[in-house]
Amino acid sequence: MNQLEFTEKERKAIVTRYRGLLRAAKVTLSPADIKVIRKAFSLVSKFYGSSRKGSGEPYIYHLIDVARICVDEIGLGTTAVVCSLLHETIELGFLNAIEIEKEFDKTVAEIVENLTKISSLDPKDHKTQSENFRQLIFTLAKDARVILIKLADRLEVMRSLSYEPSDAQLKRSWETFYLYAPLAHRLGLYRLKSEMEDLSMKYTNNDEYKEIIKKLKNTTTKRNRFIREFIPPIEDELKRRGFDFEIKGRTKSIFSIWKKLQQKGVEFEDVMDVFAIRIILNSPPEKEKSDCWQVYSIITDWYTPNPERLRDWVSVPKSNGYESLHTTVVGPEKKWVEVQIRSRRMDEIAEKGLAAHWKYKGVRQEQGIDDWLAQIRDFIENTEATHEDFVDTFKLNLYNKEIFVFTPKGDLRKLPAGATVLDFAFDIHSQIGSQCVGGKVNNKNVSIKHTLQNGDVVEIITSKNQKPKNDWLSIVTTSKAKSKIKQSIREEEFKLVMHGRELLLRRLKNWKMPDAEESIRFLQKHLKLKSSSELYEMVASGKFDITQVKALLSQPEKVAADDKIPEPPKVSQPAQEPISDDFLVIDERLVNIDFKLSKCCNPIFGDDVFGFVTINEGIKIHRTNCPNAAQLLAKYGYRVVNAKWKESATSSSFQTTIKITGIDELGLVNRISEVISRDLKVNMRSVSFSSSNGVFEGKIQVLISDTKHLDMLLHRLMRIKGVQKAVRLNHEE
Repeated sequence: MNQLEFTEKERKAIVTRYRGLLRAAKVTLSPADIKVIRKAFSLVSKFYGSSRKGSGEPYIYHLIDVARICVDEIGLGTTAVVCSLLHETIELGFLNAIEIEKEFDKTVAEIVENLTKISSLDPKDHKTQSENFRQLIFTLAKDARVILIKLADRLEVMRSLSYEPSDAQLKRSWETFYLYAPLAHRLGLYRLKSEMEDLSMKYTNNDEYKEIIKKLKNTTTKRNRFIREFIPPIEDELKRRGFDFEIKGRTKSIFSIWKKLQQKGVEFEDVMDVFAIRIILNSPPEKEKSDCWQVYSIITDWYTPNPERLRDWVSVPKSNGYESLHTTVVGPEKKWVEVQIRSRRMDEIAEKGLAAHWKYKGVRQEQGIDDWLAQIRDFIENTEATHEDFVDTFKLNLYNKEIFVFTPKGDLRKLPAGATVLDFAFDIHSQIGSQCVGGKVNNKNVSIKHTLQNGDVVEIITSKNQKPKNDWLSIVTTSKAKSKIKQSIREEEFKLVMHGRELLLRRLKNWKMPDAEESIRFLQKHLKLKSSSELYEMVASGKFDITQVKALLSQPEKVAADDKIPEPPKVSQPAQEPISDDFLVIDERLVNIDFKLSKCCNPIFGDDVFGFVTINEGIKIHRTNCPNAAQLLAKYGYRVVNAKWKESATSSSFQTTIKITGIDELGLVNRISEVISRDLKVNMRSVSFSSSNGVFEGKIQVLISDTKHLDMLLHRLMRIKGVQKAVRLNHEE
C-alpha cells in the first residue's frame, strides 16, 4: 500500500477496520487463520494501492467491510474472509486462479473464480445475462459461500450508494430489489433482506421512504412507553417459572410498512404490526418446542390474542429453515402488537440463515434448505430450459409465502401460497403431473385448477391419455411445474416437427422430386413461413394438405404469378399529440432523440424519471417507482439513460389519474367536479364513480402542469366534506 497517498486519518481508519475484522472473527480464528488473513490483506493492500471509491474513500474500505459483513452478519469463517478480500483480484487482473491456489488453497481459488464469473449480471447481451444468472445459481448449489459473499458485497455497495450518480443508484437499487433481496430472503438472511429492501426504496421511492422514517421518529416515544407497559408482567411470570430469556423490541422495516400501506390501503397509524416484541429463550434443543408454547400460553393469559394471526413455524418450519411462533395480541391502550417467540438457535437461524443452518445441522430433522438446494440442482440439470425460462421460473421460488398440504398417507408437502392441484401433482413426480386430470381434496372431487389451502389432504387422479398443454402454464405457480410443462410441450413439438418432416420427405421422394431441400424452401416461401419447422408442423397436424404439394411444385411459375398479394389500402393514422422537446433533458451525450412519456405510469413534471431505450419507439420516459421499473432496470440496465426535467416545462400539460374514496353523499360528485374544474381550472379527461354500501370510489384522469399542481389538487380534494382519501395512482388500472 502506498501509505504516502493516504492521509493520517485514513491510514488509522484502515488499521482500525482491519483490527475490527479480526476481533469480530476471533471466536473461530486460530493463529494459522490470522496468518492467512494477514497474507490476503497484505496482497490486496499492495494491489489496490491508493485506489479510491466514488465517494473518495480508500477502496480497501470496501474489501474489509465486505469481509466484516460475512463474519458479523452472516456468520462465515476464515475462508470467506480471505475470499472477500480477494474477490475482485481475478477480475482486475491482479491474480489468476492458479496463483491464488498456490498462495492459499484450491477452495479459495474456486470461490474467487466463481465470484468473478457472477460479477456482472447485467451485460448488454440479455442472453448472456441469463446465462450469468444461471451460473450464479449453479454456484449456490455447488458452494453457497459464493452467493453469501456476493450478497455481502451487494449490501456494502448499497450502503455506499449515496455517492454514486442517480442512474447508477436506480440501476443498483432495482437489481437489489429484483434479485439480491429475494435471494437473501430465500436463504433465510432476513436482516440482510430487510436492509437491502429499505436501501433500494430510499432511491426508488424516496418521498415515501422519508415520510415513513419521519412517522417512525415521531412515534418513538409512544412505542417505548408501550413496551415499558407491555413487558413487565410477562417478564415477571417468565422469571417465576424459571425461564432463561431475553426480551427485545424490533421495528418493522420501512419497506415492509410501505408494502402493507399499499396492499391494505390503510394509513400508517392503522398498520397492526409496525413493531414487534421478540422473546428469545435459552432452551436446550429437546425442550425448545414445548418452551415456546408455554411462553405463548403465558402471553395469551395476560393479553387477548387474535386467533387469525397465529403463525406456527415451530411445528412446521419454513423451507428456508425459519422457525418461530408468532401471535398478535391486544396490549396496553388497546393497541395491537406482534409477539415472536423463539429459541436462541432459532433466532440465530432467522438472523444468519444458511450459515447458521449448517452450524446446527442435525439438531432438527427439518431439512428445508437442503431440500431446496436439491431442487436447484435438479433444475440446473434440466438442460432443455431456455435462458429466459431459467431466470423467470427460478425467481418464482425466491419470494413466496407457503402453505402445508398432505398426501393421503399423511406426508407433508410445502407449496407456495396460490398453488393448485396441478402444482401438487408435479411436486409429487413429473410423470404424475404430466398425466394429472384432476384430484380429490379432503375427499371431494376437484379440477386441476383448484387452489389449495393450508391443511388440505390431496389425492391426484391420473390418466395415461393426458398430456401437458399450453394453457396449463396459466394454472401452475411453482417453477418446477412450469419448467416441466414447457419441457414436455417442447418435446411434443419436436416429435411433431420430425414426424411432419418425415412425411414430407417421403412424399417428395415418391414423386421423384430432384431437389427435396429446394422444394421445401419453395413451399416455405409460398406459405410465408419463418422456418421449415413451421411447415413440418403444419403437415404433421393436417393444417396443410400434403396432396396439394405436388400441384404447387409442378407449376411454380404460375403460383409465383398468382401469389402476388395486393397491398392493403393505406389508412391514415390520427396524428399523435406532439411532445415538445423543451421540457425534458435526455442523457447529455445523446442529441435529437425522440422520446415519449410512458403510459404505464404517466410521469409528470417534477417526478423522478429515467429514460428507457426501446427497440421501435425511441426512448420511453418512466417514473422511478413505475411498476415496470424493477424489471426494466434489473434485466435491461444497459438500455437506461438519464433524464431530468427542465425548468421551462411549466407551460406543458401531463395526464395522471387520481383515485378518490369517501362517504357517499348527495351532491358530492358535483362538489368534486367544481373544485377540479372551476376552482383550480384543471382539465378532466375522464371520470368514473361507483358506490357500494354507502362508500364511493372514483377515478379521474386530469391534465396538470407538475407535481406541485398535483399536490395542491389532492390537498383541496381532501378538504371536501365526505372525501376520506385522494391519491395519485402509481399506474393505470
